[in-house]
Amino acid sequence: MQLKKNSIFWIVAIVSLILDHLTKLWVVQNFELGETLPLWLDVFHLTYVTNTGAAFSLFSNGGVAWLRWLSLLVSLGLMAMAWFGPRFTRWEQLGYGLILGGALGNGIDRFISGHVVDFLDFRLIHFPVFNLADISINIGIWCLIIATFRIKT
Repeated sequence: MQLKKNSIFWIVAIVSLILDHLTKLWVVQNFELGETLPLWLDVFHLTYVTNTGAAFSLFSNGGVAWLRWLSLLVSLGLMAMAWFGPRFTRWEQLGYGLILGGALGNGIDRFISGHVVDFLDFRLIHFPVFNLADISINIGIWCLIIATFRIKT
C-alpha cells in the first residue's frame, strides 16, 4: 500500500494540520480580533490577528489570491511525491510532512476565509505574529536541511 511507504510523512502532515486548525479555532472562539493575552509581559503574548498576505504579512495590501493556489499546488505536489515517488528517509518524511501540514493549514484558511489566523506574538524581538502552520513549515525546512547533510548508510 502506498500510504505505508511514507507513513511518517502522512501522520506528521495530518497531526500538524489538526493541531494548527484546533489552535486557530480556539483563538477565534476565545478572543476578539486584536485582543492580546500576555503570557509573559512584553516577551510573549497570544494576539488574535488576521493576515491576508504571505509570511510576515508580505503582499497583504495587494491581490494575493495566488497564495491560495500556491498552497494548493505545493500540497498536491508533496502528496504526489509521497505517493508516487521513492521512500523518503525519516528526516525527509518529517520535513515534507510538516511542510504539507503547514501549507494545508494556511491554504485552507485562505480558501475559506480569505485570510490566515495568526496568534503567536513574540514581542521581545518584535517578530511578526504567526501560527502553528508557520512553525510546521519552518521546522520542516530545517528537517530537510538536516536530511541533505546526513550521511546515508
